[in-house]
Amino acid sequence: MEDFLSTKAVNRPSVVIGAGTMGARIALMLATRGGHVRIFNRREETALKARAYVEETLPSVVASIEHGQAGTIETFTDLEQAVKDAWLVIEALPEKLELKTDMFGQLDQLAPEDAILATTSSSFLSRQIIGNVKHTNRVLNAHFMMPPKKLAVEIMSCGSTDQNIMDNLAHYFRQLGLSPYILKKESMGFIENRIWAAIKREALCVAAEGVSDPETIDRIYCETQGTPTGPFRLMDQVGLDIVLQIEEHYAEVFPHLPEAPRTLLRKMIAENRLGVKTGRGFYDYDSTPTKTA
Repeated sequence: MEDFLSTKAVNRPSVVIGAGTMGARIALMLATRGGHVRIFNRREETALKARAYVEETLPSVVASIEHGQAGTIETFTDLEQAVKDAWLVIEALPEKLELKTDMFGQLDQLAPEDAILATTSSSFLSRQIIGNVKHTNRVLNAHFMMPPKKLAVEIMSCGSTDQNIMDNLAHYFRQLGLSPYILKKESMGFIENRIWAAIKREALCVAAEGVSDPETIDRIYCETQGTPTGPFRLMDQVGLDIVLQIEEHYAEVFPHLPEAPRTLLRKMIAENRLGVKTGRGFYDYDSTPTKTA
């Protein structure tokens, strides 16, 4: 197996497209073995904020990884300069299909032909964003959870991804202290998200059918599963509007899914009960409600 750390990963930069929360955390992990990492964002202020997070957090993460070594971080607002000579480009933009499709078309033209192009999208299969890409064998999904706290990353083909690329990328991620999982076939929602979506959906069904209430469901779930937080409190933290968007997307792909969870969520949203961010969801919160658009 090719050792990227002694060839491409050391001699050429990796690039993260998008400097939001996930983009910054991915850049952090890429910088833990002495690599050169570039963060691209159109807004320089956002890119600099992500860089500051990486530089502040990097020493503690490096110390937790075998043979860890702090890498170098640069920020760019020009895409062509950002991806020049890159061996790996990871897109971490908002979950908008048109935005991602356009970006991958640009990356296919601007990045070196042997550069791996990865999307972090959890909502879209990578095959959905390669309409403007000629070299599809190098495109894949790399779905990160929330490093450095959650180290799992799911790697999934776009339908024509070179298997060696996925195997080598998984090997590289392990050296960064991550925990990679390669999916055997394409799947909307990957592994962990599909399992968690089923738990949320069934919890909503139990409440919608009047079998029990959210607080009781959370209590029994925490007791039997040994977790500190139940599905309803977690949904409140995410935002019930986001939970509904995700559930509707699943329903488009899997028409057999029950309607009751979406009906309940729409009712909550109509009452401005979106969870923590509005002060009320399945639970009431002490924080001052925020206005929603």
